[in-house]
Amino acid sequence: MRVLTVYRRLYACHGPQHWWPGDGPFEIMVGAVLTQNTAWSNVERAIANLKAAACLEPEAIATCDLRHLGALLRPAGYFNVKARRLQHFCRWYLEQGGYERLRRWPTARLRFALLGVHGIGPETADDILLYAFGRPVFVVDAYTRRLAARLGLVAGDLSYEALRAYFEQALRRETGYEDRPGTAGRRRLVRLYNEYHALIVAHSKSVCRPRPRCSVCCLARHCPAVS
Repeated sequence: MRVLTVYRRLYACHGPQHWWPGDGPFEIMVGAVLTQNTAWSNVERAIANLKAAACLEPEAIATCDLRHLGALLRPAGYFNVKARRLQHFCRWYLEQGGYERLRRWPTARLRFALLGVHGIGPETADDILLYAFGRPVFVVDAYTRRLAARLGLVAGDLSYEALRAYFEQALRRETGYEDRPGTAGRRRLVRLYNEYHALIVAHSKSVCRPRPRCSVCCLARHCPAVS
């Protein structure tokens, strides 16, 4: 099955997801850091705490007492670890000149720099690139890997970078969209990658679970994992 066909069937089944929730690019970045190893509902509670404490600004987080910041982030789990990671990120963010300067960086440079920040791994970096900076970078997570492996699109042990490259290359080839800065093709890729990732998450949570509900799956007819 073509990668674009999978997207179209997921979209027809689940509809638009309007992801990523967040009130502006910086809130999206904070959410990307906090969503590691927890449900989004927990992240929303932690972000609500930051807002209530007037602490949802990079300067406030960077200078906040670490114990107080951890208490605000408690709903997101691993709150002491995430407090340190979020503070490291905000200090780096401010040192680079904030959003207006970082948005001018080429994608490869920005991704490399994000990966150098303590606590920012490939998935978090790509969440930030796609959803906060609007870059055509396909986000890979455990849901993506599980769905793609079950559909027979890739081997289950493919590396993160190889799996990301597979989706990006397949979608550029199948859509004909070109990844050139400032072009309509790039903007279309950003919208496609955004919606596709959100649809994979929605489908994997409700249907393609660890114990899959194949009887109600819109992809089941062409899925080799269905017995």
